[in-house]
Amino acid sequence: MSHPALHLTHFDLQGRALREMRAEGFETEFPPDAAVQLRQAASSAVADRSLRDLRDLMWSSIDNRESRDLDQIEVADRAANGSILLRIGIADVDSVIPEGSPIDRHAARNCCSVYAGGAVFPLLPEALSTDRTSLLEGQERAAVVIEMEINPSGSVVRSDIYRALTRNQARLAYEPVGDWLDGEAPIPERVAAVAGLEPQIRLQNEAALWLRDRRLAEGALEFESVEAKPVIEEGRITDLTVPRKNSARSIIENFMIAANTTMAKTLERRGVGSIQRIVRSPQRWPRIVEIAERYGDTLPADPDPLALSRFLAKRRLADPARFPDLSLSIVKLLGPGEYSVVSSSASHEGHFGLAVYSYTHSTAPNRRYADIIVQRAVKASMAGAPPPYTEPQLEQIAAHCTERENAARKVERFMRKVIAAVWLRDRIGETFDAIVTGAAPKGTYVRVVKTPVEGRVVRGEHGLDVGDHVHVRLIGADPERGFIDFEVAS
Repeated sequence: MSHPALHLTHFDLQGRALREMRAEGFETEFPPDAAVQLRQAASSAVADRSLRDLRDLMWSSIDNRESRDLDQIEVADRAANGSILLRIGIADVDSVIPEGSPIDRHAARNCCSVYAGGAVFPLLPEALSTDRTSLLEGQERAAVVIEMEINPSGSVVRSDIYRALTRNQARLAYEPVGDWLDGEAPIPERVAAVAGLEPQIRLQNEAALWLRDRRLAEGALEFESVEAKPVIEEGRITDLTVPRKNSARSIIENFMIAANTTMAKTLERRGVGSIQRIVRSPQRWPRIVEIAERYGDTLPADPDPLALSRFLAKRRLADPARFPDLSLSIVKLLGPGEYSVVSSSASHEGHFGLAVYSYTHSTAPNRRYADIIVQRAVKASMAGAPPPYTEPQLEQIAAHCTERENAARKVERFMRKVIAAVWLRDRIGETFDAIVTGAAPKGTYVRVVKTPVEGRVVRGEHGLDVGDHVHVRLIGADPERGFIDFEVAS
């Protein structure tokens, strides 16, 4: 849904995001000594003779069109036995940012990049994250490579992790690659221009499908989100768009899950304590059971990811147009993930949504501090050195990363409301179809179906619960406070 930009008066999105970041306790400026560190930083990592030289492989990256903080590159080869040898190269951020350095201390405070509408507050200075530690096309970069042999059943039958020298041969974007793989558009110019890249991407897609089928068979949950993304030109919102899930996004999603699972299992196997990503068994499972019953399905009384996965797959096929609404309800009821310290001997809950026991974050060190911590742990194990952190230190880092991630999510959610309020403030009195996304004593919230913006129901909300469909009328929109108020429409 689009409205001409000329009907929107100017609103300072950057300034509002800055104030919200500070209110949530983020450092919004890099300290002065970070600039000194940048000037003094050496490029010794690329010159490290211990790195395997893999520059000639057909590495490529797939990311958003506007992304320059490229964390990973991929390459696949067909093995003689029919398996696929997949390598994921992860930016070696640790080699440029020593532990305890000014930039590291800043990253340890903020813990993640924050994408606040039109404003981005990066974890690392852009001179690093969009240049020296970014796996840019045509540039030689040190990387931590996660190598996996995947058989046709989607199992990782062999894996290894090592450091290597790489070169990204082609920087690709989700939309053109996904449209091509899905048969909706011709081959992208960049893919056609690089000899050998077309069969390479098709082989990556084949590997991703193997991994995906295996994950679903084991009970992984597949969701589809409809999160509005603003199109901002010269500080003004000109449109709200919803990125579509496609085969290119599926490639990266499945590769990152496989890589993060392999990293977690490797550290466990080597007896190295580390931070893992945990999504606990949902406390609101009875409400998920109730939602399934609306569709004529029965789920077990106790949380069961495989049963839930099958229910979601059935609903996706039966009603793909409304599946994102169902996805949103289930995601809200599952609850957020958290970082937790896991040793090789300790038991833990694993990741309910991914249906895996061992899972970490390691594939986005330019954007998440937890990934840098994990990278340091695996590099120390490769070198035969002692672990870089004690268990009490890891527990403190994990708790802080979880808290900062929650704060970042609050900022990003608030700025989505600010943007939506700017977008909607000329539409007071209009009625919308919506789905309930939150129901608690602090308030009841809904998301509009056609234009996925979220607001609070301030009249007629009693009796509503997560997953309910309702007609609401817009009665208020305040961009400064990020307030969008609805009433239930009879």
